Amino acid sequence: MKTVFVKPAEAPRSWFVIDAQGKRLGRVAAKVAHMLRGKHKTCYTGHQEIGDYIVIVNAAKIEVSGRKHENKIYYRHSGYPGGLKETTFAKLIERHPTDPLEKAIRGMLPKGPLGRKLALNCKVYAGPDHPHVAQKPVAIEV
Repeated sequence: MKTVFVKPAEAPRSWFVIDAQGKRLGRVAAKVAHMLRGKHKTCYTGHQEIGDYIVIVNAAKIEVSGRKHENKIYYRHSGYPGGLKETTFAKLIERHPTDPLEKAIRGMLPKGPLGRKLALNCKVYAGPDHPHVAQKPVAIEV
């Protein structure tokens, strides 16, 4: 069995913009992770970075279903004994409006060097403006 390598000319990478206002957190994250990996392309290979660039605007206005707004908890640890910290979705989106979406997308990408590299191709902005107008991103619906 041979390993398939896709040349950059065979898989051109495009720019897309997604408006997250009023959309569900998980659905947006799943669509973005799918496109960052390049799974929507016919020349998909799991070990290469052939996915597209994604710009997400209005991340501060993303929604979650049910009572997750006050019940969903994000954990982090300082590394010291007793250093477990927790934050609810409501507090996190108030302090850092792009973090919940970035964390959801990173959780759906592969762990390791490829996943970290793919995560850099996703640009998340809290408001409607973004500095990537020169790339002429195409708006897509989730």
